[in-house]
Amino acid sequence: MHVIDSHVHLYPPELNAAPAEWAAAQGEPRWAALCTRRRRDGRAVQRFPSVDELLRELDRAGIARAVLLGWYWEKAVTCAWQNRFFAECVRAHPDRLAAFATLHPGAGPGQTLGELHRARDDGLIGLGELSPHSQGYAIDDPVFRAVLARAGELGLPVNLHVTDPAGRAYPGRVETPLADFAQLARTFPRTTFILAHWGGRLPLHDPGFRAESLPNVFFDTAASPLLYGPEVWARVLPTIGASRVLFGSDFPLELYPRTFAAQGLRDFVAEALAGGAKAGVMGENAARLLRLSPIRQSANRGYGSS
Repeated sequence: MHVIDSHVHLYPPELNAAPAEWAAAQGEPRWAALCTRRRRDGRAVQRFPSVDELLRELDRAGIARAVLLGWYWEKAVTCAWQNRFFAECVRAHPDRLAAFATLHPGAGPGQTLGELHRARDDGLIGLGELSPHSQGYAIDDPVFRAVLARAGELGLPVNLHVTDPAGRAYPGRVETPLADFAQLARTFPRTTFILAHWGGRLPLHDPGFRAESLPNVFFDTAASPLLYGPEVWARVLPTIGASRVLFGSDFPLELYPRTFAAQGLRDFVAEALAGGAKAGVMGENAARLLRLSPIRQSANRGYGSS
């Protein structure tokens, strides 16, 4: 089984060196609130690994390939900066890494669509993780709508950040009304949407949900251990249907903060398999949806390697 982690974040070295200071200097306070905070015991909520450290983590977890997602930055210049970094990562490790581009409609239609095309030409294969509610624009923003329409024309899937309306409060949390995502999917039927974090458990909150009514919507499992117990697999997976779910971790978040085990990513792979995830969820769905090239046998060192 070739496992693909479809939801991974990674940052350039200058951010990793001093995350909070970088965010303050660049005017990205929302990212800082989410990513540089510490838990009550003083430990950080996430690490800031290098590309090589990420690859080693993937090897330890038996993950053949990762899909790098951009952040929902508040500034368009930050989006472009991260997109260039991702293009370098993909060029350096084409067998291990793929990447999505991030955008901010506040740059205006010309610059925003230009960045979309430049990122696509650089080898990036989707858009996201985007969050209108966090980035400060409406879901009916005309530039955002133009982006979604163009993504559909170009066959670029769009990953959207979703929070569960019944989820716990935490610093930096922004509410994302679930009805907005169904509306977007119906407005742009040619565009493929991936709703992050189990889509905020949309299928459970909407008693009228029918997967077949939203054929262009998929769900990823990012940050699942932080948000839900292992029982979420048995509760949500059958409702959505295994063909619509993509395994994703939200690495480098510490997925099991009570233990802060070094093998957290490997533990999450094990949790998914124990919860009923099979080859489709663990990689085949992502490979098909994202049109990823076949993974060479030598691309990773195998499940459980160290």
